[in-house]
Amino acid sequence: MSKSLKRVTRALVDAGLDCPPQEIGQATTAQMAADLVGCEIDQIAKSIIFAGAQSGAAILFVTAGGAQVDPARASALAGEDLGKADAALIRAQTGFAIGGVSPIGHLTPPRAFFDPGLMRFDRIWAAAGTPRHVFGAPPAEVLRVSGAKLAEFTV
Repeated sequence: MSKSLKRVTRALVDAGLDCPPQEIGQATTAQMAADLVGCEIDQIAKSIIFAGAQSGAAILFVTAGGAQVDPARASALAGEDLGKADAALIRAQTGFAIGGVSPIGHLTPPRAFFDPGLMRFDRIWAAAGTPRHVFGAPPAEVLRVSGAKLAEFTV
């Protein structure tokens, strides 16, 4: 088991959630993940990382699979301009590789924002530290464990 998958599994257990990660196969898009899980695309919780232009910090936006982050709204929430986070920044600050970034289990928990569109589902599915693993949980629990703030930031 990878270190990333172990961290996410530990975060779930520590939070009292009984939703062990499942291996579903490699998914490179939210639609692929939804097809592999057997759910709607918007039940896939994408973890999008931006880099704060002034702070250099990774900033996490957890959004529904079919939604896109609005850069202007995201920057306003973050209180600074946002740029693309490269693989090195993502790995260094979160401990995850691109494609496996989870909303929980980060090495350094980032400031995080959570898409209210995810709250309409009983269960959402998020990356569990690898591009092949996901966990399913109630969105209110993912919000709680991630430490994210519920906020509007999609197009």
